[in-house]
Amino acid sequence: MVDTYSGWAFYFALISKILAGGFGLPTILILRGGELPKRLKSSPLFSKWAFSGTDLRLVAPSKYLQKEFKKFGYQSILIPNNIPLKNYPFKQRNILNPSLLWVRALQNLYNPDMAIEVVESIRRNHPDATLCMVGGDKDGSMERIRTQVIDKDLEERVEITGRLPKEEWIRRSKDFDIFLNTTNADNTPVSVMEAMALGMVVISTNVGGVPYLIEDGVDGILVPPRDPQAMTRAIEKVLQDPQWATTLSRNARKKAETWDWEVVKQRWNQLFTDITKDRKRVS
Repeated sequence: MVDTYSGWAFYFALISKILAGGFGLPTILILRGGELPKRLKSSPLFSKWAFSGTDLRLVAPSKYLQKEFKKFGYQSILIPNNIPLKNYPFKQRNILNPSLLWVRALQNLYNPDMAIEVVESIRRNHPDATLCMVGGDKDGSMERIRTQVIDKDLEERVEITGRLPKEEWIRRSKDFDIFLNTTNADNTPVSVMEAMALGMVVISTNVGGVPYLIEDGVDGILVPPRDPQAMTRAIEKVLQDPQWATTLSRNARKKAETWDWEVVKQRWNQLFTDITKDRKRVS
């Protein structure tokens, strides 16, 4: 089983698959990278080597990647990402405060700058708005973000924690009502799934696999990428509508229950059973 991403790690997956085939081992490539469709276009030959084979299974954690791979002739099995639901205490959000949480690696791909622009904008009507950004630095973005916070005079309103243990940010999440996902490309972000399980109102950019994860207006809110004003308007709207906030919070948790490991593991068990049967049939 190999997690398969779209950057340099793609070649690790390719080599692993070739080696496994050489030893006669069945291989499962789990499609993780939100930009894997770009890899299919830019590297058709390497993609064919990686994603074709008689003893190979492709597992897509989102309908988005399943659909994109099908366009190139690759069949995959849909098994969603999972979370141990018992680790995510549900808090019903009703009347919201402009308390914003952002959890992701500080990296250009995830557009953390947009979160700073949003909190700056929302403070015009809500001076008490706060933003907490949780995540380690991946490409030097943290220094840039810290500089923006100082330049915009937001030191008292924005906290940048760096990377935190999962248990810690989950514990702190109860102090926040709205979860922001500002990414420019994505597959099925686990942090969004976790925020939904916690009952937060999730506002995300409408990219990649996210619209397969969030039903706009039902269990979250989708806005165009690179549009901080659209995200600000979405925050304003949900702040003014407690009944809608309650519905979004409740529905998000309900959807998250379908991602619990106790549910998802049944699909994995079925996949392993099918692989075993196929190998016995061939032998």
